[in-house]
Formats: sequence, C-alpha cells, structure tokens
Amino acid sequence: MSGRGDTTREQIIVAATRLFYGEGIRAVSMDAVAEKAGVTKKTLYYHFTSKDELVAETIAARDQPTLDLYRRWFAETDGGVADKIRGLFTKLGRSMDTPRWRGCGFLRTIAELANTPAHPAVKAGAVHKKRFETWLATELRGHGVADATALVRQLIVLLDGATTVMLIHRDLAYVETAGQLARSLVEAAQASHRP
Repeated sequence: MSGRGDTTREQIIVAATRLFYGEGIRAVSMDAVAEKAGVTKKTLYYHFTSKDELVAETIAARDQPTLDLYRRWFAETDGGVADKIRGLFTKLGRSMDTPRWRGCGFLRTIAELANTPAHPAVKAGAVHKKRFETWLATELRGHGVADATALVRQLIVLLDGATTVMLIHRDLAYVETAGQLARSLVEAAQASHRP
C-alpha cells in the first residue's frame, strides 16, 4: 500500500475513533465516518469492508499507544513499586478529570457490544486488557513482587472500577481511594514475602 493509502487509512481511523468515542458505536453511521474523515464512502469501504472491521481497527489502533502511556506513567513515578502503582492511579485520574472524558474506550466498546461477544472489537479490547495485565505482572515481578499474577488481577479490578465510578460520579476522590488501596495491596504483597 502506498504512503497516501496509509495516510487515508489512518485518517479514517482517527475520525472513526473520535466519533465512536464521542457518540457511541451504534449511533455513528459509515456515512458520518466518511464525512468526518473527508473521504468518499467508496474510499472508506476500500479500506474497511465493514463497520465491524472499522470498529475493531479503532480499538486495535489504541492498544499500543495506551500501553505506552501506562509504561511512561509507571517509569516517571518516583519511588518503589508501590509508589509507581499509586502513580498510575494518580495520573489516570488526572487524565480523566476533564469534561471531554467519556470513559475508557476499551470498556465502553466492550460494554456496547456485550451482546456480540465474538465481535472483532470485543476481541481486540480483550487482547488489550490482557496485554496490559501481562505488562503490569512483568513489572511487578521485576520489582520482586511474588505472585504478581494474582496481585495484578486485584489491581485491574481497582483500575477498571475506579474508571467506571469516575464516569458515574465525576469525582476524583474515587480514583484516589482506589490508588491508595492499590498501593496498600502492593505493600502487603511485598511484606508477606520478606525473609
């Protein structure tokens, strides 16, 4: 594919991502995506054979940038691993504390398509969540935390729960509370495995 084709494809993904995130997947037509992307419907269907494929691609396109963001937040936070975990919540909270924030795009997509669990976007969202889980477990193990897999499951429940409650109440205190709990869980895991 030529550089122009790649640019057009990316342009469509960016436009679709904004529309799906802002208005919801089912509420957005392919006509609206074509218009927002500044392409014809024929061009849109040249790059994406169906809306399902486009939705899946928008989710897949957010996977690596989102993981990179969490990695950066983790690395930039000073202190030990418990501090770094707390820092993830702090930085996530700051990113959510804006009127434009509409919730986690992965969770929203999975929720909107929950009645179609085989949908490629649901699978792409699940892959992202699993990749995040694997990355976080690797970080914890690298910092000497034993049984990182079980601990990461608890941390993910806190992260996704904080995200959901923030969407409902728009109150950063919930994210801060989840971050404090996460830090305590990591500290308890570290203390239980000290000689």
